[in-house]
Amino acid sequence: MIYQSAEEWLGSEEKRVLLFGMSGLGKTHVSKLLRDSGNWFHYSIDYRIGTRYMGEHIADNFKREAMKVPLLRELLMTDSVHITSNIRFDNLAPLSTYLGKPGNPAKGGLPFAEYMLRQDQHRVAEIASLLDTAHFAERAKSLYGYPHFVCDSGGSICEVVEPENPDDPVLTSLSRVALMVWIEGTEAHTADLIRRFDKAPKPMYYQPEFLHAAWEEYLSENRLSEAEVDPDAFVRWTYARALAHRQPRYRAMAENWGVTVSAHDIADVNSVEGFIALVARALEARC
Repeated sequence: MIYQSAEEWLGSEEKRVLLFGMSGLGKTHVSKLLRDSGNWFHYSIDYRIGTRYMGEHIADNFKREAMKVPLLRELLMTDSVHITSNIRFDNLAPLSTYLGKPGNPAKGGLPFAEYMLRQDQHRVAEIASLLDTAHFAERAKSLYGYPHFVCDSGGSICEVVEPENPDDPVLTSLSRVALMVWIEGTEAHTADLIRRFDKAPKPMYYQPEFLHAAWEEYLSENRLSEAEVDPDAFVRWTYARALAHRQPRYRAMAENWGVTVSAHDIADVNSVEGFIALVARALEARC
């Protein structure tokens, strides 16, 4: 870890952290709070994925749909209109929409093979975006003059690393740049996330081995063919399993590469000073 003690963290004039954990537990909330202070550079992994690495895939998908409409096809073919993604830190819908959900095309589902292709594109993009963290941390300081840096990672970070491997290239790179901070939720948080997801199921990235097993189990359990699967029903069924699958991976990341703070404590953070003090306590607890 780049800070070995609370004293070292508190005394540092260049504080760098990477927040990780389940989506919905406060990573982006805290990142925005730090950014709004004026002294912290906010690097969003999901934003980087959706712009630098998957922006063309997303825009091409928009164009593919537009080409089905005669008027838009004519305008596109004559270069008369411009179609692009308006992805933002607080609106990642273009990325999640592109990832999609597998199942019945009449209900907006993708063929499973196409779905897995897009999942793999996301995996490659996420790893590249995580490895870009070092570049952005240095760029934030040398180009913009920000003394502090926060990396707001995606919920799927644990799916693209091997937390038990001391030589994992992504975690090795990240731990040299920033203090890795796990926002740990409780069972009550998990239940609340599942309830929220049930109301508005959205696409997300899963580890391929986990996803293949879930897909085969779902088809067998419900005696369905690929084209009969309700896409929303499948991702709802998968989500709770995904959270259970991720929890021990997050924990291993924190134990081997960083520190842990509770989601309850994160929810109470309303100032930069409060966040800095919380991380200091986490470092004291680890030592």
